[in-house]
Amino acid sequence: MTFLIIIGMLLGVILLYLVGIVFLPFIKVKEQPISLNGTDKEIPSCRENIVFEVDGLKLSGWLYLPDGKSKPVGCVVLTQGFCGTKDMLLEKYALRFTEAGFAALTFDYSHFGESEGDPRQLYSLTNQLKDIKAAVQYARSREEINTDKIFIWGTSSSGNYGVLVAAEDPNIAGIIGQSPSFDHQADGKRIVKRDGMTWFLNLIFHAQRDKGRSRLGLSPHKFPVAGLPGSTAMFIAPGAYEGYKSISQDSSTFKNEVCARLMFDPHGPDLLKSSEKVKCPALFQICENDDIMAPDSHHKIAGILGERVEIIMNPIGHFDIYFSEYFEKSVREQIKFLKR
Repeated sequence: MTFLIIIGMLLGVILLYLVGIVFLPFIKVKEQPISLNGTDKEIPSCRENIVFEVDGLKLSGWLYLPDGKSKPVGCVVLTQGFCGTKDMLLEKYALRFTEAGFAALTFDYSHFGESEGDPRQLYSLTNQLKDIKAAVQYARSREEINTDKIFIWGTSSSGNYGVLVAAEDPNIAGIIGQSPSFDHQADGKRIVKRDGMTWFLNLIFHAQRDKGRSRLGLSPHKFPVAGLPGSTAMFIAPGAYEGYKSISQDSSTFKNEVCARLMFDPHGPDLLKSSEKVKCPALFQICENDDIMAPDSHHKIAGILGERVEIIMNPIGHFDIYFSEYFEKSVREQIKFLKR
């Protein structure tokens, strides 16, 4: 009888804890908004607004086509990093690719930017992979594009998406990973070592609140994507908030927040097993001083891909590759890879 009473009390405490997490109104996370300056940008003449559907949701994209091409051209499908939108720096890559004779396609993931999906700012690796596959199918449906020359370009957390897509699609012509993440466990261990277990447990607490509220049809609970050191956010490494601020300045749609339930989102297919199925060439541009992603996480995948992969090491931080001479260097390397 005593044992049953103890069990009952424990269950009661757990129930009260969960009810409190879900319903208490004072459980909030301090917002860390980022000011944006991208409302008055000039629209390139080579850019076309496009829409394609995924599971009934309309996704917003931009297709860039080179001038004066009488034959179908190759196309680079650019995938944005964690919680990013298509108007965050991707256009300058797309314009360089069109100058080099390639088409380029950028888009907003479902639940982000100008694409449909509720709740807003909901991260799901499974959904984002579906979005990329739909973008590839759209590119192949266009008569201006060579269906045998579709490349997947990814950066930061999407730097491994090309591997996952090419593993299932043998017709992908090549993949580019810029400052990529290939080992979520290694990334997590580095973050916990730097920011402490309290950072992780704090995010799990907020994830429980968001998950519980979602099951009851209540409004989502969010925390910032990037924040200052010591705050509640997904990335709080020194320079993370400033880095996100720098890459979002041309955007009018980025929001520095994400549904907290992402902490329970599965990591998706096994990258090492997926890389065994990849047949196309790959280019990985690694930032050796990366504070966001583990800079040595590419070794195992590179070993599997063997001669099909080119590794370029850069003695810079995670966000440096998007700007100035580092951008110029990286985009030259990417165009050289595309023209092989």
